[in-house]
Amino acid sequence: MIVRTNGTPVFFLANALDDIDMGITHVLRGEDLLDSTHRVLALRRALGREDQPVYAHLPMILGPGGGKLSKRHGAVSVEEYREAGYLPSALLNYLALLGWAPEDGREVMTRDELVAEFSVERVNSSSATFDTKKLEWMNGEHIRLTPTPELVSAVLPFARERYGERLDVPRFEDAVKLGQVRARTLVEIADQAEFLFVPDDEFVIVEEAWDKVTSAERIGELLDAVRAHLETCPWTHEGIDLRALITRLDLKVKPSMKALYTVFEGRDSGLPLFESIGMLGRPSALARVDAARARLSS
Repeated sequence: MIVRTNGTPVFFLANALDDIDMGITHVLRGEDLLDSTHRVLALRRALGREDQPVYAHLPMILGPGGGKLSKRHGAVSVEEYREAGYLPSALLNYLALLGWAPEDGREVMTRDELVAEFSVERVNSSSATFDTKKLEWMNGEHIRLTPTPELVSAVLPFARERYGERLDVPRFEDAVKLGQVRARTLVEIADQAEFLFVPDDEFVIVEEAWDKVTSAERIGELLDAVRAHLETCPWTHEGIDLRALITRLDLKVKPSMKALYTVFEGRDSGLPLFESIGMLGRPSALARVDAARARLSS
């Protein structure tokens, strides 16, 4: 049967006619269509075409564990990846390398490099696995390769949605430069920078993040020492650097830093801390220490 009961052609006939009309010479498609290929070839001959395209059937992309790729594994639309903060270049790079790799083993590549290096003969015979964590890593690599002005333009829509009229573009550009170093998505950069655009009297540390502060050793003493330091230190990266102060207090650096990240940025990790404090400015930095100290006392 090549026509449905309602008069519309089945896929095989539409496929054969479309390929003939467009002069298709090579077809690369999934191995799930392997069983339909002989039908298409037979229809082409029945339509008077003896010249046949060259076919290659590629292994399927599977979810973790070898199951069918589902939405929770990454089977979503391109638009959803854009809304989640993925760069087109990163998504293209990642998808292009599922089941194939260049001879030298490179992973981070431009579109032109992918086109130049691709060879059907190097496509694996086994199915590839869609790994969201690997895609995040690759997106981060492409973020770091993106010229900063282009990256600022890409992140701005997310920032405008989050900050509204509070957005200060020059300050935001500085924040993007900081976030570019280790961010995995454009959304992550916008989220990490949000603390810079919240008025001090509206800055709130959510309860789960506040636990990082209350669980830090001798946190009251640390905050008092940090305030005294920030009140008089030179307002430079070197002057703001608090690691020597933490060491002098004989405190563990990692939990102390997590607590301080939370005090200034509202989360226990984010933009580089000392640069962030510098961007906040001395009055705001002191106000956030005072607010944290008052919350501890209450």
